[in-house]
Amino acid sequence: MLSLQKLWTRSSVLTVFLLPFAALFSVVSILRRQAYQRGWLSSVCVGVPVIIVGNITAGGSGKTPLVIWLANWLRDRGYRPGVVSRGYGGTAQGCVEVQPDSPPGEVGDEPLLIRVKTGVPVVVGRDRVAAARTLLARHPGVDVIVSDDGLQHYRLQRDMELAVVDAASGLGNGWPLPAGPLREPKGRLGSVDAVIRVVRGSVPSDADRPVAGWRADYAAARAYRLRAPLEKVALRDLPARDWLAVTGIGRPQGFFDMLQAQGVRFSPRAFADHHAFQPQDVPAEAAVLMTEKDAVKCLTFAGTDWWAVELDVALESGFIDWLGTRIKE
Repeated sequence: MLSLQKLWTRSSVLTVFLLPFAALFSVVSILRRQAYQRGWLSSVCVGVPVIIVGNITAGGSGKTPLVIWLANWLRDRGYRPGVVSRGYGGTAQGCVEVQPDSPPGEVGDEPLLIRVKTGVPVVVGRDRVAAARTLLARHPGVDVIVSDDGLQHYRLQRDMELAVVDAASGLGNGWPLPAGPLREPKGRLGSVDAVIRVVRGSVPSDADRPVAGWRADYAAARAYRLRAPLEKVALRDLPARDWLAVTGIGRPQGFFDMLQAQGVRFSPRAFADHHAFQPQDVPAEAAVLMTEKDAVKCLTFAGTDWWAVELDVALESGFIDWLGTRIKE
């Protein structure tokens, strides 16, 4: 995955070789969406409003932190949200409800993190309609569903679409899979309700904006030892040492950029997205910084100086006002 992401940043000879496959993928993607738009394939209404948080690119754009923010925001305003997710990387069959102690290898690291960070019910399943129905059957009080990913899962009828774009990587070389990162054409962003530009670390100039949209700043905030999660300290107050920054997320450079923005001195070590960490992957005696998504997979064998870094998510006030109005409608 890491080598593919490097390929997708620019066009190359290999890109040209892959263009026929990209053209086929693009045609199938467009025809599939039109089939739902014209009623040849039908979408299913599950009975409560559905908010999709997705993207049109493969790889990490920052969807899950936004899902966590949105679920907490809805709950704090008196709604009773629930979350559905595919549970990518997990082995669960059918639809499975995520518990705080669910094995990440079964339900997936992102759904487990959402459950832990929000406390709202979460159900994973490849079929989002079945997952939503399972969620509502087990939690009939849920009055709004947030779908983590699923922008292209058109069978689940939706009331709002939020598309997330990483401000640094943008839309890559602009080609469809597998020649580029696009799951759908760039024009698809014109039909969603809102585009969220995720900024991590340094701020890109206006000239570098990949697309227009609301801005969300993701910043490294506090950290805690995996063996003592209740003892949290500001990242800038951590001891000055040679940290090993370890991550297995879709765009590892985003994590490293946030650490650099805080003045942390570290050596980077990147694994593939959703990497199933094993004890031999990271020295137990090392001073380690990792994302919370990675941390949920390392709790049983973490070293004494392994720390998880929390994420602060700050949305533009204009987006929050817009969202509040749309939710009421």
